[in-house]
Order: sequence, then structure tokens, then C-alpha cells
Amino acid sequence: MIVDAQSVKNTDTAANKGYDAGKKVSGIKRHIAVDTRGLPHAVAVSTAEVTDRKGALLALSRCKAGLDRVQSVLADSGYVGGPFAQGVREILGEHVTVQIAKRSELHTFKVIPKRWVVERSFAWLDKNRRLWKNCERLLNTSLQFIHLAFLCLMLKRL
Repeated sequence: MIVDAQSVKNTDTAANKGYDAGKKVSGIKRHIAVDTRGLPHAVAVSTAEVTDRKGALLALSRCKAGLDRVQSVLADSGYVGGPFAQGVREILGEHVTVQIAKRSELHTFKVIPKRWVVERSFAWLDKNRRLWKNCERLLNTSLQFIHLAFLCLMLKRL
């Protein structure tokens, strides 16, 4: 399973918002955990000030019932730390390993192995008109549109 978060700007109609100081974005944050094919297994939406670690744990705890076969979690350097790894093990079980993909050089673009899968999933979401920015008043509505977008994607593949 591969975990990542995406900060999304709000429109003027959106009610819930926060500020992600790292990306300098005022809006919401989408947290997803995908399999190796890019299909979602855990999704959560929060205001932008929620850290990637807390949001990922929220997403995993919301969808805990369907994640019993997960053996490994891959994340980027935003998820570094013992509390995140311990939280994943508490939610998914002690057998789960947490791997952090780190960059070797700063300010250079390199594709990190297997990390592109979750980025592709975010690109699939951005192709939907209602998801390129956050237009919704409630966070739950944004979450349901994410589920609907992935559902449409999976139905097209049948």
C-alpha cells in the first residue's frame, strides 16, 4: 500500500479550510492509500493544517476493515517518525512494515520507485471537474465525490 496526501485550494463557496504552510495552500487536504495498481483502499479528507501523518492514520482507521491483508506501507519523507509507524501497526497489525522513500539529493527531480502510483491516482482525481479545486461546503461531500470519481474510473475499466 502506498500513502500520500494532496493539498487542494478552496473556491470562495467552500466553508471548511485550513492553511498548509509547507505548500502555502489555503484549502483542504486529501489523504489516500492505494494499492500497486493505483486503486484506493483508504481515503480521508481534512482541512489543510492537518499533518500528512495524522491524515493518513485517520484514513487507515476509517477503512480498517478492508485492510486486513496489507503487509507493507510505503510513504514519502513527510511520514518519517516512530509515532506514524507505530500508529500504522496499531491500526493494521504488528506484521505490517512501514517503508519511507527518501530523496538522495535536494532540489532535483527524480522518480522515486513505486511513489508514482499514488501520484497517478491524484492525477486521475484532478481530471474530474468537481475535484480540481474544492468547491464543497462540507468535507464529507468532498470525500463522497472522491469515492464517486474512483468508482467511475473502475467502472470504465471493466
